[in-house]
Amino acid sequence: MKTLTGTELHGTDFSFDVDEEAVAPFDGPTLSRVVPVTRYTKRYSWDEAHVDASNPDTSMVAVVRGEDSRVAGYIVVSRAWNHCAQIEDVAIDRAHRRRGIARALMDEAVRWAKEQGLPSVRLETQSNNVPACRFYERYGFKLGGFDRYLYTAIPTQARSETALFWYLSIDP
Repeated sequence: MKTLTGTELHGTDFSFDVDEEAVAPFDGPTLSRVVPVTRYTKRYSWDEAHVDASNPDTSMVAVVRGEDSRVAGYIVVSRAWNHCAQIEDVAIDRAHRRRGIARALMDEAVRWAKEQGLPSVRLETQSNNVPACRFYERYGFKLGGFDRYLYTAIPTQARSETALFWYLSIDP
């Protein structure tokens, strides 16, 4: 079982630049409409609550390290209540993007889900993370739903973001 600590993430940059956002209608299976927005950077902070790999039968953490042995990216997946594999968190360091790390991590999550006998993988992202949405589409995920109100109570979250839910059927 791979583990990951906040200390190991010192110096990583999981932020992303936003210059377009997906907008309604969100009637899937892909993004139907994307509009340009004034460019800004969205930053994420590490939350160890996302990583509870204490039970390998219900969760898995995969980490990819760069040539300097620092974390280049990670994915956290767990068994959800509805018998799907749930991607809890996935992040790629800005300096390591566009090198196939996201695909390798997603492949690892799908492999784990198959080993667990789970028929699908689901994940959630925000409407302002269009590059991630496009990656999920290329990987084979289908847009299955949205929630305009999921983030409204989070003080640091942009109230205009919409949660997008993506699903991937897999062969167990």
